[in-house]
Amino acid sequence: MPTISPALLDTFMPWAFAIGINSILFGIAWFVPKKLLTPAGLLHAWILGIILWGTLGWRGYLVMLFYFLVGSAATRIGMAEKEAAGIAEKRSGARGPENVWGSALVAALCALAAYSFATFPSTWTPLIVSLLVLGYVASMSTKLSDTCASEVGKAYGKRTFLITTLQPVARGTEGAVSLEGTLAGILASAAIASLAWGLDLISPIDIGICVVAAFVATNLESVIGATLQSRFSWLTNEIVNVLNTLIGAVVAILIALLIRVGV
Repeated sequence: MPTISPALLDTFMPWAFAIGINSILFGIAWFVPKKLLTPAGLLHAWILGIILWGTLGWRGYLVMLFYFLVGSAATRIGMAEKEAAGIAEKRSGARGPENVWGSALVAALCALAAYSFATFPSTWTPLIVSLLVLGYVASMSTKLSDTCASEVGKAYGKRTFLITTLQPVARGTEGAVSLEGTLAGILASAAIASLAWGLDLISPIDIGICVVAAFVATNLESVIGATLQSRFSWLTNEIVNVLNTLIGAVVAILIALLIRVGV
């Protein structure tokens, strides 16, 4: 009888477990009365979950789960008031496929790249993998920062300003920023980066890198919203989210490179 090699088993088992655990969570989420995802969004989140558990294991998965739960909670802050003002997220905050990949496409690509590079026999492999994992965490720090800054700003921002002119504008305006939202965004990025450090995905100094990268990316995203988004119909909120998280990941990786190898 043919036997399965240990190496093949070691490769296969994490993915099999990823499919199993995400299928269980899919079933639970399907029957939960208060939906955080649309049916299509739930299917895409199942695919994303398998990718993340299979590549980064349960630690990387927990980082994404933290983002999803905290981000969903932030979306529901002051929901009645935001809906009355017409600035609430559609579907009362329930995420669809476009939200799943708009938020997590860059993170998924970083995770897949880290998983792939980990098999390369090179002295540079540990550095490359650590930078890609940092990119993963930074992209999620950026997205959570953006979500919390936007939702808290729309709910509690006393004074909101257009980032390009600093002129007062109504809450919910594309490119608007507020002190309350900015502080919420900084705290959110620090919280998720601290979790990643506690899970031994990144180093202590990387927490600060993630916070800086998230701050830069979130403000650049506001500039894009204020200047470009209304001019191009293809520049949807989901595309802007991809750009936002990509900027956060790239900024974090570049800062880490400057610190670690002085390039």
